[in-house]
Amino acid sequence: MSSIIEQKKQLVTEIQEKLQGSVSTVVVDYRGLSVAEVTELRKSLREAGVEFKVYKNSMTRRAAEAAGLEGLNENLTGPNAIAFSTEDVVAPAKIINEFAKKHEALEIKAGVMEGNIISVEEVKALAELPSREGLLSMLLSVLQAPIRGFAVATKAVADQKEEQGA
Repeated sequence: MSSIIEQKKQLVTEIQEKLQGSVSTVVVDYRGLSVAEVTELRKSLREAGVEFKVYKNSMTRRAAEAAGLEGLNENLTGPNAIAFSTEDVVAPAKIINEFAKKHEALEIKAGVMEGNIISVEEVKALAELPSREGLLSMLLSVLQAPIRGFAVATKAVADQKEEQGA
């Protein structure tokens, strides 16, 4: 009997560590998806470095309380799966949101971003953000704009002086 309790305590600790160690977590209801669809979703998430697990709600509730995320408990009803990402904040939300658009049975319930519980709407808004690479390219183009403008102005001044000297 005590070994079962120890196993449950270890499981709760594992879930708690994943909740605390993740930069982004998304809770979904996967009821109604076929095995092939769930496998397809898992594959997409795995390729992005996102872990997708199914835990008993009672264990997840205890882990959420231990992690200081008690507000997550109201969403832990029915069959749930949790996507944990330790690297990319946007990846789980983006992949799951795209998958949910194609498969109406998948329902996003809630999320956790850097220790804060976020609503379904916030998860979907997060999913609409460009990828990290996209954001970096936008930043780079913004940083290059003044330099490009300066180069164009310098060339125009040089061309003007050349015309005056000729």
